[in-house]
Amino acid sequence: MSDIYYEFEGVDTFTTGAVGRPGARTFFLQARQDRTRVAVKCEKQQVAAIAQHLRRVLNDLPPPEDRPVPAALELVEPVEQAFVLGAIGLGYDRSSDRLVVQLEEMVLVDDDGDELPGHDGRVRLYVTRGQAAAFCEHADRIVSAGRPDCRWCSLPIDPDGHVCPRMN
Repeated sequence: MSDIYYEFEGVDTFTTGAVGRPGARTFFLQARQDRTRVAVKCEKQQVAAIAQHLRRVLNDLPPPEDRPVPAALELVEPVEQAFVLGAIGLGYDRSSDRLVVQLEEMVLVDDDGDELPGHDGRVRLYVTRGQAAAFCEHADRIVSAGRPDCRWCSLPIDPDGHVCPRMN
């Protein structure tokens, strides 16, 4: 497996989305610049954590002056994953007034705990404050669009029903 490395200094779009029905959705982060596009498979909790952290950084900065139109935040299909997300790095670059998002491939280990070779995927993006704010709002909608929570036990209700542990 070869190294996968993308760096988008002026990303056109940074978004998230899910493919599949609630309860069986696969989440992706997707970045596009010109004709280059990359998607990274991730977990719903990772999407929520990225949005939460970006919001904290944005709270310390002036409000964004522009935001992408909502239609620009839809996943472009077909979604072909470059890798599965592992470590996430987030920061702010004052010189360019952009938030930095670094997505790294999940590191796989063998039974002895030794790292398996060939897992060096990395995507680094520089997003505007407006793109980051739009990502956060869109991520909230995507994360909450899943299965509704049971009002008694707070566990997700599957489309086929729900056995509530509090309603024996």
